[in-house]
Amino acid sequence: MAITPLYDRILVQRIEEEEQKIGGIIIPDTAKEKPQQGTVVAVGEGKTLDSGERQAPDVAVGDTVLFGKYAGTEITVEDEDYLILREDDILAKIIE
Repeated sequence: MAITPLYDRILVQRIEEEEQKIGGIIIPDTAKEKPQQGTVVAVGEGKTLDSGERQAPDVAVGDTVLFGKYAGTEITVEDEDYLILREDDILAKIIE
């Protein structure tokens, strides 16, 4: 199944952080914070301006982005977790 975001929405898959064991203590998944970093999987056509033109998004498929802790809507498709965000919810692109 393919998902295509509409307008200025962006489909992101969270980048899972590796589990850290400090002093033999393992923190359960329920107590961990969700990562605020992800990879762009799909991008909508962009925001419609008042003039009727489309403004292309500043991110592209494959970009790594940072987003707010409570931003977006979580969805699950074929046992994969994704996040649908508005372009305004993206705080920065990570350039490696």
